[in-house]
Amino acid sequence: MSGRLPTVSGLDVAKVLSRDGFKPVRQKGSHLRLVKAGAGELFAVTVPGNQKDLKKGTLMGILQQAGLSKNEFLVLLSA
Repeated sequence: MSGRLPTVSGLDVAKVLSRDGFKPVRQKGSHLRLVKAGAGELFAVTVPGNQKDLKKGTLMGILQQAGLSKNEFLVLLSA
């Protein structure tokens, strides 16, 4: 897979994260909070749902908080 990130919306990112085991725990306005318990860790991510296209830096920050690499995200996105 290419390491280049596509343009995705916040809702698309939330769907991809749910495929990786993240569960929504709360929503405030348009921001959705997702959590996942890992091996001795708790991953918590906030995804803005109101934006059609997330900026690359925002997407990279979300992936970093989720503990996902670009390639792992791309695989989940194409699944």
